[in-house]
Amino acid sequence: MTNLFLEDEERKKLGNVRVGIAGAGGLGSNCAMLLVRAGVRKLVVCDFDRVEESNLNRQFYFRDQIGMQKVAALGENLRRIEPDMELDLRDVRLDAPAMREVFASCDVVVEAFDAAESKLAFFEAMLPTGKKLVAASGMAGWGRSNEIRVRKAGANLAIAGDGTSGVGGGAYPQGARVSIVAAMEANSALAFILGEDL
Repeated sequence: MTNLFLEDEERKKLGNVRVGIAGAGGLGSNCAMLLVRAGVRKLVVCDFDRVEESNLNRQFYFRDQIGMQKVAALGENLRRIEPDMELDLRDVRLDAPAMREVFASCDVVVEAFDAAESKLAFFEAMLPTGKKLVAASGMAGWGRSNEIRVRKAGANLAIAGDGTSGVGGGAYPQGARVSIVAAMEANSALAFILGEDL
């Protein structure tokens, strides 16, 4: 058991829930790692991309994994934390119909996309399902940690980030702020699972 600080009921809830993660980049890979360390044992992770050197400043990958499919590399890394977990890893580009199908068995789904159009497709596909959803908006650049927060939008949606900062104009995704938002996404998913306040 990775998390020795769980009560029996928490261990049961975290072990039985299935969490979907749409994207395995800076948000998704770090969020997945944190969920596994917390006690989640069933993940569905989708991404079509490969690990690149430019990912190493903020994503849960290592230099010897450059060129690997992200989902394969992430699975390798997560199993180093918890070998006996149930991983459904899909090397696929998600569109709205695919999201509904791939995450149909999930209780909570985390949005971890880079592109705004992918985020929009996520909301269009997943909001009508009534599932607990966690998303992110605004994390580029440095500093301004006090601007990053979680906003609840209805009973089933949490959005982490500053809500404004995007890539461009000299602002790029950096490990510290991306990791803060990934941790907030993981914490929000855990709150939904355990019935805690966000």
